[in-house]
Amino acid sequence: MELIYSALLLHKLGKEVNEENVKSIVVAAGSKVDESKIKSLVASLKGVDIAKELENASLVAAMPTSGNDSGKAPEKKEEKPKEEKKEATAEGLSALFG
Repeated sequence: MELIYSALLLHKLGKEVNEENVKSIVVAAGSKVDESKIKSLVASLKGVDIAKELENASLVAAMPTSGNDSGKAPEKKEEKPKEEKKEATAEGLSALFG
């Protein structure tokens, strides 16, 4: 997660998101440096317009997902377990034992 945050911080500061810059932020934060993950992140972000992606993410987060605008989690309806017919159970046991 710290790698994502470092990329966002670099973007916010107007700096280039490259391996050296990401690594320096991770080191400054006191986190363990994983070179392969840093390389993977930088390669994944190559050619990505971070500002546009952040704008799209903000729009998606602001969209209501249901009619529940109260901020509370929707209540779950408890499902009653289906009652098995005793006769069917008895028939199944008789089939096993003859």
